[in-house]
Amino acid sequence: FRDKVFWFPHNLDFRGRAYPTPPHFNHLGSDLIRSILLFAEGQPLGKNGLDWLKIQLINLTGFKKRDPHRIRLQFANEKIPEILDSADRPFEGEQWWKTSDKPWQTLACCKELANALRHPNPEEYVSHFPVHQDGSCNGLQHYAALGRDELGAIEVNLHPSDAPQDVYSGVSALVERERQNDAANGVEVAQKLEGFVRRKVVKQTVMTFVYGVTKYGAKLQILKQLKDIPEFDEKYYQEASLYLMQKIFFSIKEMFTATQEIQDWFTDCAEHITRVSGEPLEWVTPLGLPVIQPYHKEITLKSSRFSIQGKESCLNYTSYFEPYQ
Repeated sequence: FRDKVFWFPHNLDFRGRAYPTPPHFNHLGSDLIRSILLFAEGQPLGKNGLDWLKIQLINLTGFKKRDPHRIRLQFANEKIPEILDSADRPFEGEQWWKTSDKPWQTLACCKELANALRHPNPEEYVSHFPVHQDGSCNGLQHYAALGRDELGAIEVNLHPSDAPQDVYSGVSALVERERQNDAANGVEVAQKLEGFVRRKVVKQTVMTFVYGVTKYGAKLQILKQLKDIPEFDEKYYQEASLYLMQKIFFSIKEMFTATQEIQDWFTDCAEHITRVSGEPLEWVTPLGLPVIQPYHKEITLKSSRFSIQGKESCLNYTSYFEPYQ
């Protein structure tokens, strides 16, 4: 496929998410795979394109991910000698690109940036290089927008801000505040969790909260993270995961005040619709995607029949499914 134009066929899952059919070689693959892919159709960099290439490079390194764009751009400009050295002598030079979180994509970006910088007019340089953009916990972004929740909007970068916000760190800070209060009041599990309320521990639960993760499921998520911390006392695995689940749920509701109300409203709507129709909830999106939620709960009806003399007895069980409300 080198220097050839090709396409990735995709499948849509039941949620409407598109996934490439090739399991290994695709644009969602490993760092190495992504580093060798370019868009078939390029575009001139224009007025701001060179700056975006520099920001993309620093984003790939992971060095300044909590800093505003102007700081990342400044850092990129300071590293131009290292960037050019990486592009020209990737294995013989200083090998700055190897210090990156994503070294192969960083090397590819160094080469692209070097080509653009050496062009007589960088604004006219036609680039095929992908520059990534992503949302910040999309589920919470939707809830913050629906609920006009200003504090929540700030945390998920829907509100103007000089520096990028990180909702996972924000929630972990609230959880840590609650833990400190409980530890000061003599709660043993809170004391044992000192130093272990980390972003990684809360991230998955925060991410899946808006998709309806149960308390049981959240507890298992946290338990898995605690088991990955060798220093944490395994004696407190169960108690600590339950404690953190409760604090995470509390903190999310405190930060996103309207989220729980909106979720309850959706749940009430689903309950009334399925009760009236007797069918699972379904609809068609504005893009024409049919959405069907085939969730059911099993109902067991039990009836008993006994003869007057007590000699004959019969137990009948009938099971059927009704839409989950």
